[in-house]
Amino acid sequence: MKRRDFCKLSVSAVVAGVLGKNFGINPAGAALPEQQEKPKVYFIRDITPENLVKLYEKVNQNIKGKTAIKLHTGEPHGPNLLPRELAKALQAQIPNSTIVECNVLYPSPRQTTQGHLETLKTNGWTFCPVDIMDADGDISLPVNGGKRLKEVAVGKHIENYDSMVVYTHFKGHAMGGFGGSLKNIAIGCASGKKGKAQLHGAGWPIGKPFLERMVEGGKAVCDHFGKQITYINVLKNISVDCDCDAHGAKPTCPDIGMLASTDILAVDQASVDMVYALPEKDKHDIVERIESREGLHQLEYMETLKMGSRRYELVEIS
Repeated sequence: MKRRDFCKLSVSAVVAGVLGKNFGINPAGAALPEQQEKPKVYFIRDITPENLVKLYEKVNQNIKGKTAIKLHTGEPHGPNLLPRELAKALQAQIPNSTIVECNVLYPSPRQTTQGHLETLKTNGWTFCPVDIMDADGDISLPVNGGKRLKEVAVGKHIENYDSMVVYTHFKGHAMGGFGGSLKNIAIGCASGKKGKAQLHGAGWPIGKPFLERMVEGGKAVCDHFGKQITYINVLKNISVDCDCDAHGAKPTCPDIGMLASTDILAVDQASVDMVYALPEKDKHDIVERIESREGLHQLEYMETLKMGSRRYELVEIS
């Protein structure tokens, strides 16, 4: 059997496994409360520019005005970055759109705006404007209901946008266990010095306190945009490491497809469910990374803060 055919069969098995589930049963097996109406999570198997556009059209009903496309542009020559052709096709379909990023806290050329701009050129992000949102400082957004933070500093330019499209490379993460849409906007929109320091905490500890601060940062961004925000997770090149690692580990998890929803919790939960539905040999490394960092607590705390639903309806499109 050709590898391509084998991969298609593997993805079919994953989808069948997730479709056969009672959505909202988390990997630890704890049943979640029933809800009358489940948010839709749209899924498409083949990861192509055309399919990404098709997926976006299912969840773009509230995107209007000047639009920020939040994605992770990566460290110089990052080994596991998503193909730029995907983002290029998506951006071309979103009127008045700009890719947005913020500077980073860890040692990197991306610590400064000038170094960040050079990295964008290195990595080929030259097909549309890219706005480093904290180039002119930051503003504070309130964290409604937060127990760790009352506010979080984000790039000041966030005020210039009416809507946000969160385009996420779903993968592992050294501190969060996994990085989905939540991590993309929480860490990704936090300003390079103040905001990221607020979220990481002194000494950069891992565990539930960090995860809860990250969720609270994400909630602040979600609340800022209200209904004018939507989410796409691309399950490709699923390394245990984030794109913030210039020497990230080679992926051992197969590509699965792309997911989209207007519900941030549902799309991250569905992404995790699809990974957990893989055969043991395919999911071992990424699951070990998630569980060793207590990463599933992201989903639990997002639910506590009423950021969405862990129960969802998976809708496969072709």
